[in-house]
Amino acid sequence: MNPRLRMAGAWSFALPRLALWAALMTLACVAWSAPALANPVATENVTARLLVERKAVAPGGSVDLALVLDIRRGWHTYWENPGDSGEPPRIDWTLPEGVHAGPLRFPHPELIRVGPLANYGYTGQAVHLIRLELPADWPAGEPVALTADASWLVCEDICIPEGARLALTLPTAEHAGPADLAVADLFETAREGLPRPLRGAARLERVPDSLGLSVPVTALPPGAGSPWFFAAEWGLIDHAAAQDWRLDGADWVATLTPGPMAATASAAGVLAVRAGDGRSAYYLDPVPAPLPATGAVPAESGLGLPLALLFALIGGLTLNLMPCVFPVLAMKVLHLTGHGRAERRERLMQGLAYTGGVLAFFALVAGLLLALRAGGGAVGWGYQLQYPPFVALMAYLFFILGLSLAGAVTLGARLMGLGAAGPSSGAPGAFVTGGLAALVAAPCTAPFMGAALGYGLTLPWYWALAVMLTLGFGLALPFLLLALVPAAARFLPRPGSWMETLKQFLAFPLFATAVWLVWVLAVQVGPDGVAAVLAGAVLLALGLWARERTLGASGWRRMLGTGAAVAALVAGLVLGIRLDEMQEAPAVARAQPADAPVAEPFSGERLADARAARRPVLVNMTAAWCITCLVNERVALSSPRIAGEFSAHELLYLKGDWTNRDPEITAYLERYGRTGVPLYVLYLPGRDPQVLPQILTEGIVLAALDPVAGAD
Repeated sequence: MNPRLRMAGAWSFALPRLALWAALMTLACVAWSAPALANPVATENVTARLLVERKAVAPGGSVDLALVLDIRRGWHTYWENPGDSGEPPRIDWTLPEGVHAGPLRFPHPELIRVGPLANYGYTGQAVHLIRLELPADWPAGEPVALTADASWLVCEDICIPEGARLALTLPTAEHAGPADLAVADLFETAREGLPRPLRGAARLERVPDSLGLSVPVTALPPGAGSPWFFAAEWGLIDHAAAQDWRLDGADWVATLTPGPMAATASAAGVLAVRAGDGRSAYYLDPVPAPLPATGAVPAESGLGLPLALLFALIGGLTLNLMPCVFPVLAMKVLHLTGHGRAERRERLMQGLAYTGGVLAFFALVAGLLLALRAGGGAVGWGYQLQYPPFVALMAYLFFILGLSLAGAVTLGARLMGLGAAGPSSGAPGAFVTGGLAALVAAPCTAPFMGAALGYGLTLPWYWALAVMLTLGFGLALPFLLLALVPAAARFLPRPGSWMETLKQFLAFPLFATAVWLVWVLAVQVGPDGVAAVLAGAVLLALGLWARERTLGASGWRRMLGTGAAVAALVAGLVLGIRLDEMQEAPAVARAQPADAPVAEPFSGERLADARAARRPVLVNMTAAWCITCLVNERVALSSPRIAGEFSAHELLYLKGDWTNRDPEITAYLERYGRTGVPLYVLYLPGRDPQVLPQILTEGIVLAALDPVAGAD
């Protein structure tokens, strides 16, 4: 056979085989470059799994997933701030339309030393929880197919980037399915490892050569020890440097070595402590403040004692203009006007007695606050308004005083010092009026007042008492000046029939105050509580009417009227005291305009998740009994323009309702040196938290959002 033909025949036989071999090699290369979907996936150093907590998820509901990394012995992966080197795990999702996966949540890390450096990470196993949300219109029964491209850096002496493509199918049903018992322990352990909000106020002092971190002992579990601070942002501290922690009075205090970005890096981080047989972790977002020396006034940085006293005085003066205080002051000024020709000695007694009543109340409140602080309690300004029976009794008081001023009964006038005005009764009446003015001022937080009170309660008891009494002196000062300065008294109008008309008119602000207090009760205890307190008010009115009708009678008729009044008083008190049994969780949204920004209930966990995702957040701490809070929400936080700005920047709006007692909100207020509401804190990515003024306008809010607008 011709050799050429033989060669041609050989090639004709070999070429199909070569083509088949090339095709197989190509497919192999493609398969190598794009790993097949699997779950779990084992790499050289890590086995990755994607787990779901429940056996089914309902449309409109959510479920927790877990990215589990089982790490080769001697190797480690990384936390969100890896420390001196490294990269945190990441995950990219392929999800059906409408399904949303939240960010990876990081358990508290370990300190992993590598020569002279230090990393923050995990050995053995790392479990990262993810919240998955289904849209409400997802068809029940149709499974949800997920694909997760996870990547991580795993290191020993060398570092290797690895990854896995994980697949998971979630069953759906009309109602959420039960927990999968096979993974229940893993999810429970993972949640225990997540940092929880600190129930106390941590403080960070930045000085040129060191950082001072202070954490209240009462914010940690009893017996907690061996604290270690993990900075959430690179550059705040030297990760490998020793942390000198010591107990200083009621605080754990550490001296930290600054990192290269100590002046600008966020102060947030995680504090891990030994608690019992394990470790607990707490998310810290320290406020920039000086650390107090034991038994001494803090250094003159920050607010400072003189400025705190000035702010307290201005805050007390401003309280006189609040709707809850002004009617009481007006009545006392009216009484002073009626005695325009009285001797100077009587005026002096009236002014000093009124001031004494105000200061006595503030001293009582200061003593209670300081005693609770010493015992580890957490209370704040206006805390008594969180107790529904107290709100009910205040509503009764203003209702009765309104009836008195309107002329329906005569009991209230004597109480307010507007009745018998002889020398022996004028001073006691003025003292009672001063105490009442201070009592009704408690729900209000005037400008400058919050910062002064918050700072004052961090001081030794004698300076804290001085701040509180200065606040009370500011409240009493206008009436005291009118009583003591004859020139000021000359500007008062002459007595006349107009005084009776004005006295009756002042009944209506008192009735309005009573209505407002009943509205507060509606938020606290719901419709049943409101019905109870209104029934109590009717009984009180009936008893006072019976007493009024029998004042001029004698014998059994007078005794019957007095008995009816006493019975009505007891019945009203019983109805008011029982309100504490009806206390409900307050609603976040209260009569907001339809186009106002949508607020979510505040939680430390939600705030931490949003900050980890570098999302801007505005926290609004409010209460139904806080007039300033309600005005700010209407004026500055409820317009369509504000709602549009929040939406454009994907800002998370968290509202904490302190109408009822809430330890988490109290701890948050303490973190920013406040003892009352309102408090507005804006968190922008890469910046320290910004505390906004207590009196807000739309312009102030928009100006605060300028940096995030520039970043967009």
